[in-house]
Amino acid sequence: MPAPQCASCHKGRAALRRPRSGQALCGTCFCAAFEAEVLHTVVAGRLLPPGAVVAVGASGGKDSTVLAHVLRELAPRLGISLRLVAVDEGIGGYRDAALAAVRRQAARWELPLTVVAYADLFGGWTMDAVARSTAGSGRSRSCCTFCGVLRRRALEEGARLVGATHVVTGHNADDMAETVLMNFLRGDAGRLARGGGLGSPGEGGALPRCRPLQLASQKEVVLYAHFRRLDYFSEECVYAPEAFRGHARHLLKLLEAARPSAVLDLVHSAERLALAPAARPPPAGACSRCGALASRALCQACALLDGLDRGRPRLAIGQGRRGRDEVGPATGTSQEREQVQPPAREAVPAVPTF
Repeated sequence: MPAPQCASCHKGRAALRRPRSGQALCGTCFCAAFEAEVLHTVVAGRLLPPGAVVAVGASGGKDSTVLAHVLRELAPRLGISLRLVAVDEGIGGYRDAALAAVRRQAARWELPLTVVAYADLFGGWTMDAVARSTAGSGRSRSCCTFCGVLRRRALEEGARLVGATHVVTGHNADDMAETVLMNFLRGDAGRLARGGGLGSPGEGGALPRCRPLQLASQKEVVLYAHFRRLDYFSEECVYAPEAFRGHARHLLKLLEAARPSAVLDLVHSAERLALAPAARPPPAGACSRCGALASRALCQACALLDGLDRGRPRLAIGQGRRGRDEVGPATGTSQEREQVQPPAREAVPAVPTF
């Protein structure tokens, strides 16, 4: 049976049916529709004002690659300028290949690229070193928790280095729905309360952040990359299989199979969520160490680094969360601490985060 005619241009044959609407489109019309929807998201949400210098969090993966490409296409209409900022987490056998893809993209699109590294920002700590430290504590599955917090801080620092006024990340609708599910399953009311909307306005001196692809499904992101023939890195992080997110992703696929609108329903539910006064997180203050936005004495990044430096990687994660504000001697044997001890740390840069 021949493919139907494109429902938009009525000229070529359709190359796909859009996963949600079922509309049959050719590759060219699909890409144009995808870009128009991202433009609408940015304009309607007033995410990137004219004149904004935008730091694009570039990982080399499909989402950040599609985001950078789309924003590059839309930049003249939006009146913005782009900078690519990549983070080197220090993951052997993984990050080097991903950064190579980012460098190819930057050269092809003639966009400036800045790479910031965990080892430079966090006194020698890399994700491989964090993984070695947490392996003996029963918290090896927390690698993604450490990485998420530190990566956010590193991206903020990189954005400030390039003079950016806004930060954008490539989170798509599936990513956000998984996050909503994870926060529900963990009973994390604080993160649920902050999970709505298309980004954050930049409280406490942090740069405003947004997610222009938040309403785009992962399937359509992949299709856009295919039709635009984008070069991206597609291997999964070596620490991802241990992450709790994988369980939420599996559950989401089951829900989507039964109810195709489940992904966007979860995303929109987070936007409309209202917590009872007793469940709302306390007002944020300033981190006593770096000055970043924090709901405790230490922001999460400083608390995690403090736990690592003191040989207590459980600090601020799970059962160790109550010890964030503690100050005491490091635990564990001297041999264990020596195996994971990074170079002497300097103070964490005073970069606002939350």
